[in-house]
Amino acid sequence: MARTRLALAAAALAVVVAPVAWRITQEREAARPAPTLPTPEPTSPAPEPAPKRAPPGPTAEAPPSPEPAAPAAPEGASAVAPAPLPVPVPSSGARAPSAARSAAEVAPSRRARGPEPLPMRPLLLAEPARPEPTGRDRFPEAAPQGFRAVREAPVSTFSIDADTASYAVVRAALNRNVLPPRGAVRTEELINYFPYAYPGPASAAEPFRVTAAVFPSPWAEGRKIVQIGIRGFALAPATRPKANLVFLVDTSGSMDAPNRLPLVKQSLAMLLTQLDARDRVAIVAYAGRAGTVLEPTPGSERGKILGAIEGLAAGGGTAGGEGLRQAYALAQQGFDRDAVNRVVLATDGDFNLGVTGRDALQGFVAREREKGVFLSVLGFGMGNYNDALMQALAQNGNGAAAYIDTLGEARKVLVEEATSTLIPIAKDVKIQVEFNPATVAEYRLIGYETRALRPDDFVNDKVDAGEVGSGQTVTALYEVVPAGGPRMLPDLRYGAAPPASAGPAASAGPAETSRDYAHVALRYKRPDAEASTLMDTVIDASREVPRFADAPQEARFATAVAAFGEILRGGVHTGRFGLDDVARIAAAARGEDPFGYRGEFVQLVRAAKTASSLAPDPR
Repeated sequence: MARTRLALAAAALAVVVAPVAWRITQEREAARPAPTLPTPEPTSPAPEPAPKRAPPGPTAEAPPSPEPAAPAAPEGASAVAPAPLPVPVPSSGARAPSAARSAAEVAPSRRARGPEPLPMRPLLLAEPARPEPTGRDRFPEAAPQGFRAVREAPVSTFSIDADTASYAVVRAALNRNVLPPRGAVRTEELINYFPYAYPGPASAAEPFRVTAAVFPSPWAEGRKIVQIGIRGFALAPATRPKANLVFLVDTSGSMDAPNRLPLVKQSLAMLLTQLDARDRVAIVAYAGRAGTVLEPTPGSERGKILGAIEGLAAGGGTAGGEGLRQAYALAQQGFDRDAVNRVVLATDGDFNLGVTGRDALQGFVAREREKGVFLSVLGFGMGNYNDALMQALAQNGNGAAAYIDTLGEARKVLVEEATSTLIPIAKDVKIQVEFNPATVAEYRLIGYETRALRPDDFVNDKVDAGEVGSGQTVTALYEVVPAGGPRMLPDLRYGAAPPASAGPAASAGPAETSRDYAHVALRYKRPDAEASTLMDTVIDASREVPRFADAPQEARFATAVAAFGEILRGGVHTGRFGLDDVARIAAAARGEDPFGYRGEFVQLVRAAKTASSLAPDPR
């Protein structure tokens, strides 16, 4: 009880004494002379005068860059500045320092000590990072190819496709543990992502060589796969034509992310390593407006070109149409008939200012193609990537469409495959395959849905088609039902029944070739020609093997990649064949893999087994 009384007494005494002690302290502080505010030095172009001598009195040595003193506090208030707080709270009875300071007060102190720190915000110290958009990507709409009866439609015609963008888009999605949208999966681009060891032509006089094989389908008993492989002539680096390149760079606000404009800069810097003094490089950038960043400059002046690239910054709208117009104008300004004249567009495809309609942009690019300036597209970013527009522009511009998701992909496209990406050996390359009804009942082309042509387009030199670069390989796979095999299409009620034995197709040749599977015709134009050249080959029984395991290694790997694409698109024709089967076949047919592309593919197939069907909302 006594201890309790003592505690209560002490508490009461503290209540009485504390205000008195506080008042005595305040009176002593007020009695001290307030520090004087230094008079700002007058601004003059003359050299800075010597430091003024300190006023008399017992003052401490000033630091090299003194803070400006606060105004004197009124009488009775403390002149000691409070500690910095997120929100300044003046002490009772004291006037808060004025927030409005004259320029004459602020400028000398800023020159002395650098920029002032930003004011602190309560509860929020930094702006949150803007999340990547999700679900606004746009891809071409195309249904998978179905089976067709040879008796009704013996001819299959399509434009060649050496693009690789779809594979990189699929990889980017799976690396985020998300399955890609079905529209993003173009099976032929997955297949053609990989280089294949097909034999090449002996000389540039005939720029292509066709390889073919026939073997059992690994996913459907009774069906067969017909493989058509094409390899283009590879130009020696010393003999490649010079290049007149215009880099057209999207610097709009949507490119403000690490996997967009910064990756564009690194990618273009890699491409510069493949150029020399023969080449010319110009740069156009576009955001809300478009403008020339670099006039045509020799490729050997890398420091100047890199400086222009590094100076690019993102912000604003996306006037892509105006950017294209200025880039083509710059390419025409430096046009060289002996060079490859090409615009290289780096963008996420989000055009939203000026001319944005796809038809108008396609028409413009096609007209410029006729003048000799081609267009290649490098896509960046995910979430609002306009793949549909990028594909349309590249196809109409006689150029390749690639998607850059990593530095490794930039190195593949712009360093390891620079000549095939930039240097064409042929344009308007078309393929027409005529199947022999004596040996094939039905067929379907795997992929190439967006590259289909009418049969009469094959001989029409006015119809645009794909471009093939130096040393490039292109693969097409058909799944066929042999005559007498398990048909996918029912017989027509009013159609004539197929005869027991049929003669050769009209173009099959003599009677002894009636057991051919197909006749393959390839039509192309040289880069500077307007008339096409025809070459053809026959796929006969000598190209067939009885077991899938006996098929050529390159054909087996391409078939595994095709199955992967088909499964990602719903697996309409692959039945119970699954991802484990794809990985098994691909691993067994991996062969030499100097850059690790095929090994990476096997890992992507395994990743697809556990990937989510839909990306989570980042908000």
